[in-house]
Amino acid sequence: MNMTKKITVLLVDDHGLVRRGFRRMLEDEPDIDVVGEAGDGGEAVKLARELKPRVVVMDCALPTMNGLDATRQILADSPETAVLMLSMHSENTWVRQAIDAGAKGYVLKNAMNLELGPAVRRVASGETIFDPRVEQESVLKGERSSGLTPRELEVLQLIVDGKSNKEIATALDLSANTIAVHRANIMNALGIHKTAELVVYAIRSGLVSVP
Repeated sequence: MNMTKKITVLLVDDHGLVRRGFRRMLEDEPDIDVVGEAGDGGEAVKLARELKPRVVVMDCALPTMNGLDATRQILADSPETAVLMLSMHSENTWVRQAIDAGAKGYVLKNAMNLELGPAVRRVASGETIFDPRVEQESVLKGERSSGLTPRELEVLQLIVDGKSNKEIATALDLSANTIAVHRANIMNALGIHKTAELVVYAIRSGLVSVP
């Protein structure tokens, strides 16, 4: 790799302290150069125009102009810029909006082990990245491809129907222990840990049929 051609980065976040933290993280990376910082969307658009960074690390929630609008404007000016969206929100609507705005990546800001350097590198090289905790939901929304196996979907349907592990075991001719494992796997796959939430989620996402 040619070390002289560093990945230039513009940091956009309305909290100076957060920007300083991100800057520190990125300055540890020998191939990344933070060329500017912005505290709101308007400033981000202006600086992106002047500095032409390879990657913009963009906070979703910004004052005056939010990160989504700023992303749209930056990409309208220079489509080759990669925007890496940082957000506190794992809700699917945010992810969809970020994708629609043209973001190349969406990473949760509150991740303790936020791997900012590698994420910047990946979007700079043309990859699209999404935080694993987000991806699950964006795949799930209204689609059957939930990352659940056909058997897990079967178990999920019976959980939604209000059946106990024992009843599900009888219905599917499996042991109650096996059902307990399936239930745990389903909850882990969807990142949900309460049965009531699981039921609501499964119905909302169209993973099960409701009579």
